[in-house]
Amino acid sequence: MKIYTYNPALHQSPNVRGSELPPLAPGTSWARFGRETLLYGADDTDPVPQGPPFSRDAGTASRHVNATREQLHVVVQHGRLFQQHHPDVPVLHDRGRFLLVQIDPARARTLQTGEATCYGLIPLASNQVVFEERDRAIARAPVPFIRALTAKPTRASVEASLTKLVSFGSRHSTSTGYVAAAKFAKEQLAAMGYTTRLQEVTLGTAKTRNVIAHKPGSGPNPRRLVIVAAHLDSINLAGGPAAPAPGADDNGSGSAGVLEIARAFKDHHAVHDLRCILFGGEEQGLFGSKHYVARLSAAERSKIEAVVNMDMVGSLNSASRSVLLEGAELSQAVIDGLTDAASTYTELAVETSLHPFASDHVPFIEKGISAVLTIEGADNTNSTVHSANDKIERIDYELLLEILRMNVGFIAGAIGRAS
Repeated sequence: MKIYTYNPALHQSPNVRGSELPPLAPGTSWARFGRETLLYGADDTDPVPQGPPFSRDAGTASRHVNATREQLHVVVQHGRLFQQHHPDVPVLHDRGRFLLVQIDPARARTLQTGEATCYGLIPLASNQVVFEERDRAIARAPVPFIRALTAKPTRASVEASLTKLVSFGSRHSTSTGYVAAAKFAKEQLAAMGYTTRLQEVTLGTAKTRNVIAHKPGSGPNPRRLVIVAAHLDSINLAGGPAAPAPGADDNGSGSAGVLEIARAFKDHHAVHDLRCILFGGEEQGLFGSKHYVARLSAAERSKIEAVVNMDMVGSLNSASRSVLLEGAELSQAVIDGLTDAASTYTELAVETSLHPFASDHVPFIEKGISAVLTIEGADNTNSTVHSANDKIERIDYELLLEILRMNVGFIAGAIGRAS
């Protein structure tokens, strides 16, 4: 099989999207990874179109790989966990969170069922958008009350919360450190005026807990509900439950972000309801979010307008401060709303994907609830997650604050302002 990587930046031409490609040779398909388009065909097919804007002299060229189409799989990974767990699997294209790998289909199915919180695998479909980089939209005029709310998150405040969360040493879901972290978060949310409670979650033979905080709107019924969430637990896969697991990026950044968003809205009089949730048991298999979603009544599920999940929002490993918005087709309105907020209230580059894996947005999506993961951009993949090296020194606070501003901007528009 031959694979050709087309990068429009090297050709100095507009971005080529799948629908805009010129006619390709029979048997040739494409896959889009951001602004890069991979063209691939059988051994006897040259996937490189002839003539502009394609050129063999533009810095990219076709290469031969000993793979069949059935062996091509997309990996969506947390950090670099797939590569760390399976270094023997050939990587044909690497965009951080997203990989194109060569793997036997039977082995792929086996691996898919084993590490749901570390990575996911899907067979590469013909003519598939794996993820895309959104062109920056012309920013709308900021709404004054939303602009004021987006200015409330501060480095001093979010850094203080994150420092406290990391200080517990480990927030393994069944540890005393997790209990202390949940107590700290609950107390912080209660002090802001939220109605708080702990929800016990069974985790094998042990227990963990979700922290739930609610702020009702003052509009007439039926009011809508927006949920902002993150998982509070951390893990050290190599060292085990007792090993140091500071979890600064994964997911102290998201948990501190939930507290900071709650702080931004604590004095805001909204039309609709806001709920902040910190889940336990995520690292063991999304136990906290699965437990929470399973116990929602049909009436409660129907109230939920959007779920914004934050998981790893503070690591910068490339030159671009970017955010990936990951959901499903039913999440498209929320993805579009977050994209609009990013353009209006931040300088973030936005990437989007409709392949949800490995975080607490997934149980909501599986129940037909519009949920989106906000996570550092695809190329900003943090290679230290699930280890003792996921330390606070790695946090890029400007990236974290920009993602918080985007989320606050979207949430403010969704819950509104009471007159």
